Amino acid sequence: MKVILIRHGRTYGNSLGRLIGVTDEELCSEGIEEILSRKYPEADIVFSSPLKRCVQTAKLIYDKPINTDDGLREMNFGIFENKNHEELKEEPHYIRWLETGCESQVPQGETKREFTKRCTTAFKRILEDLDCGTAAFVVHGGTVMAVLSALTGGDFHSFLLKNGQGYVCEFDGKELKILYKLE
Repeated sequence: MKVILIRHGRTYGNSLGRLIGVTDEELCSEGIEEILSRKYPEADIVFSSPLKRCVQTAKLIYDKPINTDDGLREMNFGIFENKNHEELKEEPHYIRWLETGCESQVPQGETKREFTKRCTTAFKRILEDLDCGTAAFVVHGGTVMAVLSALTGGDFHSFLLKNGQGYVCEFDGKELKILYKLE
């Protein structure tokens, strides 16, 4: 089965470099324009995080019902939520988080391990009984990074995407193989 993973369009918080996890932002006007200016592969079925930025992006790309799943949400950034590097650079927990490759516990948030497990479990559960040619997932950058790193064995941070970018993959029920990147 082909699987398309797409990061949502740009939000106001994204344009300020903020860590936007549980904050439920809509796309900004530039984000809408960017999504509408791109071409995306067709899909038989569409899945999305329930957060506005993903559902809105999915509706701009696909003229189909959007199936949401809570397990596809972005990481909960806890006390880092809705802040950027400049605002956090003196915060000891943030410094430690960066020094550990974002592996340490985020106060009042998730660890990368917990987040990756949640996203990967949801992704596999959705696909396990799905019978179609192509499934699209319009989700968060972190969600794409978590799923691809867990199912391809690659480095989490190597799958970082800009808003509106994505990957087209092949899924055999166990392994995910990247076919190409959507620029």
